[in-house]
Amino acid sequence: MNPEQQLIVATVRQFVEKEVLPVASAMEHRNEYPHELVATMARMGLFGLNIPEEFGGAGVDTATCAMIFEELARGWLGLSGAIGTHSVLCDVLLRFGTEDQKRRFLPALAAGERRGGICLSETSAGTDLQNITTVALRPADNPSAAYRVNGSKMWITNARHGNTFLLLAKTDPAARPAHQGMSAFVIEKGAPGISVSRDIDKLGYKSVETCEMHFDNFPVPPENLIGGAEGKGFKQVMAGLEAERINVAARGLGLARAAFEEAIRYAHRRTTFGKPIAEHQTIQIKLADMATRIEASRLLVYSAAEKKDRGERCDLEAGMAKLFATETAAEVSLEAMRILGGNGYSKDFPVERYYRDAPLLLIGGGTNELQRLIIARNLLKQYALKQ
Repeated sequence: MNPEQQLIVATVRQFVEKEVLPVASAMEHRNEYPHELVATMARMGLFGLNIPEEFGGAGVDTATCAMIFEELARGWLGLSGAIGTHSVLCDVLLRFGTEDQKRRFLPALAAGERRGGICLSETSAGTDLQNITTVALRPADNPSAAYRVNGSKMWITNARHGNTFLLLAKTDPAARPAHQGMSAFVIEKGAPGISVSRDIDKLGYKSVETCEMHFDNFPVPPENLIGGAEGKGFKQVMAGLEAERINVAARGLGLARAAFEEAIRYAHRRTTFGKPIAEHQTIQIKLADMATRIEASRLLVYSAAEKKDRGERCDLEAGMAKLFATETAAEVSLEAMRILGGNGYSKDFPVERYYRDAPLLLIGGGTNELQRLIIARNLLKQYALKQ
C-alpha cells in the first residue's frame, strides 16, 4: 500500500469507525435508508472513485477502489451497495461511452448528484442475461426517434434513491445469437413510463433498497445509446461486471474481517471452565482457519485488481477472487456465530447481521456456480494454448 492509498484508506476507516459502526445495526434492523451517511460519502468523493479527475472524480485505481469497498463492507455491507452498482455504470461509460456521454453524465455521477444503478436481471434472466425480454425499439425509418422501452427488470439497487441507470435491452429481438441484438443505454428518471413497482423483501443487505422496475413505452433518446452503436450492449455489460466482481470480492473480504474481529474480541472476553474461550484449542483452530482464509482472500482480491490496473484481462483472477472471498465471508460469519454461541444468534451482537448479509455475495455479480464455470473455461483454454 503506497502513501496515497494509506491516506485514503485511513480516511474511510475513520468514517466507518466514527459514523457507520455506531448506527449500522440499528438502522439495518429498521430497514432505514442511510440518507446522512450516503450524503457524507458523496462529500468524500466516494461516488466518483473510478471517474478520472477531468470529469470531477477521484480517479483512483482498481486496487484502491477495492480497499475502499473492503473498509465500507467491514462497517456495513448494505452501505457499500450505494456505490457498488453506481461504479459499474461509471466503468461502462468510461470504457465505451462517447465523449458527449462522458461529459453529460460523469461529472454529476462523480459528485453524487446523479446516483446510478444497473437494470440487467429479469424474472427469468439473471445469470443467463441472453434470455432477457425487455426491448428498446424505434421506427426503422426514423433513426432520430426515441427508443421505446418495454419490460421489467429485477434486483435493482438504488432504484428509488437513484436517478440514472445502465439498461440492457434487446434492440433486435430476432438476432441470433441473442447477444448480437442487445444494446446498452443510459436511462434517466423523469419521463413517464418508468416506475418502481415493488421493493424486494430480503434476508439481509437491508436499508439500501433493491427493487423491481417496470417500463411501459418509456422513451430513451438515441444519444443515450452507449457508444452510439446497437448490438454491443452484451459485451459492454460483461466488461463492467468483470470490474464489479472485484468490488464484490472486496466486500466479501471486508465482511469476513468484521466477523472475524468480532469473534476474536469475544473469544478473549468470554470465559468457560475458568479461562477465556480463546485458550481452548477448539476455538483456536477455528480462529486459525478463519484468519487463513481471510488472508488468502486478500491476496486473490488484490492480485485481480492489480492485473486489471495493468490493463490485462482478469476474468479468471476476478472470478477466483469473487468465488473465494465471498465463500470465505459466508463461512467466517457462520464460524463467528458458533464462537459467540447463543449471543451470535442475537441481535445484540452484529454477527447475526453478517450471517444474513453474506449469502447475497454468493449470488450478486454472477453466482459462484457461474464463477466456477468461468474459471474452468479459462484454465482449459490456457491448457489448450500450451499444447
